[in-house]
Amino acid sequence: MSIFCSIECVVCFGFSRWAWKRCTYIGNYDSETWSTADSDDFSEVPHICRLILAVYEEDLCNPRSPPIPHGYRLNPDYVVRRVTYKDTNGNCPPYIIYADPEVKEVVVALRGLNLAKESDYKLLLNNKLGMQKFDGGYAHYGLLKSAVWLLEKESDTIQGLVREMGAECKVIFAGHSLGSGVAALVTVLAVNHRDKVGGIPRTHIRGYAIAPARCMSLKLAVKYADVIHSVVLQDDFLPRTATPLEDIFKSIFCLPCLLFFVCMRDTFVPEGKKLGDPRRLYAPGRIYHIVERKFCRCGRYPPIVRTAIPVEGRFEHIVLSSNATKDHAIIWIERESEKALVRMKKKSETLTPPSAQKMVRMQTLKQEHKEAIERAMSLNVPHTEGLQDECNVDDQEEEEEVEEGGMEMKPNAKLRWDVLVSSLFEQGETGQVLLKNQSNLVD
Repeated sequence: MSIFCSIECVVCFGFSRWAWKRCTYIGNYDSETWSTADSDDFSEVPHICRLILAVYEEDLCNPRSPPIPHGYRLNPDYVVRRVTYKDTNGNCPPYIIYADPEVKEVVVALRGLNLAKESDYKLLLNNKLGMQKFDGGYAHYGLLKSAVWLLEKESDTIQGLVREMGAECKVIFAGHSLGSGVAALVTVLAVNHRDKVGGIPRTHIRGYAIAPARCMSLKLAVKYADVIHSVVLQDDFLPRTATPLEDIFKSIFCLPCLLFFVCMRDTFVPEGKKLGDPRRLYAPGRIYHIVERKFCRCGRYPPIVRTAIPVEGRFEHIVLSSNATKDHAIIWIERESEKALVRMKKKSETLTPPSAQKMVRMQTLKQEHKEAIERAMSLNVPHTEGLQDECNVDDQEEEEEVEEGGMEMKPNAKLRWDVLVSSLFEQGETGQVLLKNQSNLVD
């Protein structure tokens, strides 16, 4: 009898210890070993958030809900296109194209999920685990279709704006929640088909995934970390939930229950098994984590921003927090990122010349990207064989283009655009491009 009592005590103690660790786990722990972000690298984020918020406005001259306290700080005349649900016909979330000639920048900003729109749910539900191969990895099938549709539709507009602004023009794709997955994947497409965005260098293309959805496999997330930036606010549930997006939003009205069961399940899945699954999707690119709360402390603290290109521990732990859904809101991300940027700029006022500081930072970012690739290869992450060589080839091509000084380039042969479009779309009787009902795999 005493033996059974002892076993019962050990089991109860072990479970209590596990429950305590899981229930007291906070988002702050995910990035505690990361380095602090630089203000120059993070400076675009608040501006990008305001552009995404502007998609929700019908008229920027008379905004209904401007960000507090300084408003949008955007020029309504620079909004080149405003595309609504009626225009996209369910192929893509609504977006705007904002062209700023003063800073030579073209931004395509996409809104997040609309719970009242059936087309958004269809976009999310159009995926199964391992359904879509893409660029040597895997991508979310519905989001990739949306990204291809967007680039095909707006490539002429973007090319025209780039020609007007010149070779120094930058093209940025940004999105929140559902739109973040589309923005990340269209960035990958633009990098591989730079003729679709005016032939600008790879370094002039950026993607910002705000409150990112898991939309690409680990190989792609690491490979494109130099051009895609994900921004996560503290305890946000979406980048931490490996559960397929379609299951998350089918359970949106019982999200706490879903998060609890996912937490229980993922606790007993070894890290090696997660890394070894080539179909498992992750938040894309380099991650910026905004941290503003501490364990057993009330209220919000001055936010700090940490950054890394993680391979292991890439937001793999669900945070059982009352703020898990609140931290997903774009309005809160804009507010806290603005506070963080102001704080970072005050700290960065040093005696180091800005040009030297920028050069050192660029070298650091390249080194971090290289180390992340090497780490992924050393852990035998699927499909990473030869990843270092692929990146070296991309760098070499980039240098050759810069030396030639031209804006024209050849499309990437590895991702032929016509093959990609034909595999995902079909032409209707009226000539309109329509989504295919059946999926096709693109290697």
